[in-house]
Amino acid sequence: MTMKDLVLLLFETALLTSGFSLDDPNTFAGRIHRMLKLGLSIDEDEAGADDTDMPPLEEDGNEESKMEEVD
Repeated sequence: MTMKDLVLLLFETALLTSGFSLDDPNTFAGRIHRMLKLGLSIDEDEAGADDTDMPPLEEDGNEESKMEEVD
């Protein structure tokens, strides 16, 4: 399955860079996610457990963006 996913990712990426569109972009995205999980050695069982260990996001009180500071 991994080799088939890799070959299809290469083919679909070539289609996209040539200007064509994919019939099912969700399948393409799913293949990318599976390959990333494989490359990072992430198990399906561990993926759900990591969500609860994340600290809350810090909110910045400054409303200006970095681009506005440059101007």
